[in-house]
Amino acid sequence: MILKNLTIINYKNISEATLDFSPKINCFIGRNGEGKTNILDSIYFLSFTKSASCSIDSQNILHGQEFLMLQGLYDINGIDEEISCGMRLHQKKHFKRNKKDYKRLSEHIGLLPLIMVSPNDNELILGGSEERRRFMDVVISQYNKDYMASLIRYNRALQQRNAMLKAEEEPNPEIMATFEEIMAETGTIVYEYRKAFIEEFTPVFQEFYTHISGGHETVGLTYTSHCQRGNLLDVIQRDKAKDRAVGYSLHGIHKDDLEMTLDAFPIKREGSQGQNKTYLISLKLAQFKFLNNTGSHTTPLLLLDDIFDKLDANRVEQIVSLVSGSSFGQIFITDTNRENLDKILERSNGEYKIFTVCNGNIDNI
Repeated sequence: MILKNLTIINYKNISEATLDFSPKINCFIGRNGEGKTNILDSIYFLSFTKSASCSIDSQNILHGQEFLMLQGLYDINGIDEEISCGMRLHQKKHFKRNKKDYKRLSEHIGLLPLIMVSPNDNELILGGSEERRRFMDVVISQYNKDYMASLIRYNRALQQRNAMLKAEEEPNPEIMATFEEIMAETGTIVYEYRKAFIEEFTPVFQEFYTHISGGHETVGLTYTSHCQRGNLLDVIQRDKAKDRAVGYSLHGIHKDDLEMTLDAFPIKREGSQGQNKTYLISLKLAQFKFLNNTGSHTTPLLLLDDIFDKLDANRVEQIVSLVSGSSFGQIFITDTNRENLDKILERSNGEYKIFTVCNGNIDNI
């Protein structure tokens, strides 16, 4: 898949830009805070119908403006696809494919597969379990519609059950049981897909980490779920009194986690900054390879935001050799250091474009 060109209007600090891209490597150079990441985020928005960094859509509109608009022209296996998003303040966003509105935004997920590596990924290691569940969801939902549908149904039933648990009046047991049965049915489906994904994904991730680190450390991933405690319906219903006391559901696949280890110890506790960065980049490159092999039969876009910070020269060189190879398709890279980018461009056979970014203004050089 290739993003041929992109139009941005009033997105974050970018008032207006129309960009034509190289089918291989596109570099954005500028100081921190100038808008490099916002360009990548606009591309992410067109794939996932939301920002990678801001969950409130209206906050993505340029200050002082009333609307935003994004439009991308993609080549997907030789077929042009125009994807656009428009949104006004205090109104819902509208996504269109070839000028036709989507009935549901979930229909769009998976059409434009994408992997983004950014400094925010550090929350995967240091943050709560919801970050690691989202990590799994982002990949699986891009190639498995059944997974997404089950996850949506589960979350809806969970919200309804939690609302009943918080209510002053005693919950109706029959209605509560209905929500619990939906949670158990759909939660078991989600669990099985997550389990299968991690089993297949882990050796790919370990291979990337070994390549980048030179084999100096060993890494692992262990998926944990309440489904492993027995029948999920029994597990959900086990502590209803506690659920009622705290006002939310204590058990279910919304509590799943992914244990991340370095030399058999939690990386959260043991990893250096360089090891953490290597771990995160390896996870994302493995996501890319997995999605490329199992996804929508088109090569995903790869977005690399400031990935070389805190890495030694040897690890930078290994990453450069990986992303410059034929295994990856179109790549978008941001950096403040032209030297790092030049190392990649030397291997690109001339298929690249360089853009400078200053205060939301973007120029091709």
